[in-house]
Formats: sequence, structure tokens, C-alpha cells
Amino acid sequence: MVLRIFGWSIGVTIVSVIVAFLYGGLEAAILVLILGVLEVSLSFDNAVINATVLRRMSEFWQKIFLTIGIVIAVFGMRLLFPLVIVWAASGLGPVAAIQLALNPPENDGAYFPDGSPSYETLLTDAHPQIAAFGGMFLLMLFLGFVFEDREITWLSWLEKPLARIGKLDQLSVVVAGLLLVLSAEFLADDDKISTVMVAGVLGMITYIAVNGLGELFNTDEEGEGASGGPSELAKATGKAGFFLFLYLEVLDASFSFDGVIGAFAITADPIIIALGLGFIGAMFVRSITVFLVRKGTLSDYVYLEHGAHWAIGALAIILLVSIGVHISELITGFVGILFIGAALISSIRRNKKLVEQGEDTELKV
Repeated sequence: MVLRIFGWSIGVTIVSVIVAFLYGGLEAAILVLILGVLEVSLSFDNAVINATVLRRMSEFWQKIFLTIGIVIAVFGMRLLFPLVIVWAASGLGPVAAIQLALNPPENDGAYFPDGSPSYETLLTDAHPQIAAFGGMFLLMLFLGFVFEDREITWLSWLEKPLARIGKLDQLSVVVAGLLLVLSAEFLADDDKISTVMVAGVLGMITYIAVNGLGELFNTDEEGEGASGGPSELAKATGKAGFFLFLYLEVLDASFSFDGVIGAFAITADPIIIALGLGFIGAMFVRSITVFLVRKGTLSDYVYLEHGAHWAIGALAIILLVSIGVHISELITGFVGILFIGAALISSIRRNKKLVEQGEDTELKV
């Protein structure tokens, strides 16, 4: 099963490295591999969260996520997204933006001799808005999780009190809005405060809209099914599946912001970035997601979902802080791995204890 799930990712990795070698020699091939590892390390918590959503989707929509979804992830977020940012920031046309990306200044400088900014500089200048949007989307996701009452808790001393105060209506929006205002006021440059605020609010609206529509149609279709409505096949191709798919794509986009920006610390070449982050990184993240679903890992190791959400909360804060302070991608990746690793160890200990007591270790979902 492992080879079947990861086979495509391994094949894509081999092809991507070959293409990179033909494109830019050995150095390009090595950079592509480094970027692939960077993307996976930054996005392992993304894979866990994806799995919690993917297991609620039918096989049809899972296939859509792994086919059309990967196209969106590779070409949309890892290739076109940076170009769109440059188009918007510079006023250049699409062709000119691509030429700018493929022809950086000598010695990878930040500016050309005539004083015009490079592709990397334009994208980096847009980081505050990008971080505000992605940070607020992920923060809303995190708050929605920790403010919800759950039968099983990981950090019980913290999660139970948060669940109690989470009964206050719209508390997630209040907390997220307050953090956005503080981030814009104290971290953003004066000329970027308004754009950071707008981007952050759009991130909140996007989460509320996509998550709300998914829950709405999921509830509607479950109700119809209970009363002799659509069959399982109809549900699989219904609105609920579509909005869960859309939710996953926005989630992937929010996670990818950090990786796309961080990639420029390694290379400014959009082709290398697309091959490393997109074809290799995004493919492996999706394969890990499918593996977690097929193996029932989230049911066996019940705290993984909690660890992933705490990692998301940390990433959201890191993104908001990065509006005004540079934070190394190594820190971002380490924090995510730390939470996931701690949750896995806690899950193993829990399972061992339950086995000793003769109880079932699997969480019923």
C-alpha cells in the first residue's frame, strides 16, 4: 500500500530532478530537492489537517483532491501565485512579469542598475499582506478547534478552559480581529497598515465563508439522505464535497504562503521553485495525507489532530509576527514538527496505557 500511495510522488520527484538538471545543471537539481524537503517539513501539519477533512469526503472527491487539486497546488500556488503578486505590485503585464522572474539582476541583486526592483524584491515587499491573509485564515481554523468542546483532549489543562470560554458566541472572530488590529498597528509599516488590515479581514471572511458553506451543505445533504434523498453517490458529487474540496485548497494555499516566500532565501528562479515546492513538495504532502487516511492513523493516534491544530496556531502567530519581523523558516518547520512529534508520543503512551487496561485504543469517527 505504501508504494501505491507514494509511487506517484516518487516518480514525480525523479522526473522533477531530471528536468531541473536539464534546465540548470547539478546545482538546480540539488536546489529542487532542498525545496521539496523544505515544503514537506513546513507542511506536515498541513497533511494531518488535510487528512481530518479528507476522511469526511467520498472517494470521488478524494480523487478530485489528488488530481485537480494537485494541479491547483503546483501551478496555482507555487507558480502563478507569485507572478500574480508581482503583476499587482509592479503593474507589469503577465509576459513582462514572467520575463522579470526569469531574468534577475546580476549576482541575484535586489534591484536592477536602473533602480527598478527585482522579482524577488517585489514579492518580498508583498509579504505583509500575504502573511496577514494566511495568518488570519489559519488563526480562525485554530481558534475554531480549541474553542470547541471535545470528548478527548490532549493539553487538557489548557484545552478544557478554552472550550468553556469558547461557548461565548463569535469569540473566534473577536480574538482574531483583536490580534489583526494589534499586528497591523504595531508590526506593519505605516504605509502598509491599511493593506494588512484588508488582507487580514479577507482571510477571516474566506475562512468563515468556505467553512460555513461546507458545513451548511453537509448538513443539508445528510438530512436529505436520512429522508430517502440522495444516495451515497449523489452525496459524493454534491455541494458538500465541493466545498470541502474548496476548503482544502484554501487551506493548502494558506500553508504554502510561508514556503513560497521562504523559497526565495534559496533561489529566486520560479521554475526551480515550482519544481521543488510544487511538483515534489505538494505531491508528497498529498501522499502523506492519503496515507494517514488509508491507514486510519488519526483514529489510532488520537492526539495527532490536536498537535496539528496547535502547530497551525503557532504558524498563524508566526505569520502575523512576520509582518514586521523576519522569522526563519527553520523555526517554522521546527515548531510544527515539535507539536506533531509531541502529540504522536502522547498518543503512543495513551494507547499503551489503554492496552494495559484492556480497552480499545481506536477513536471511533
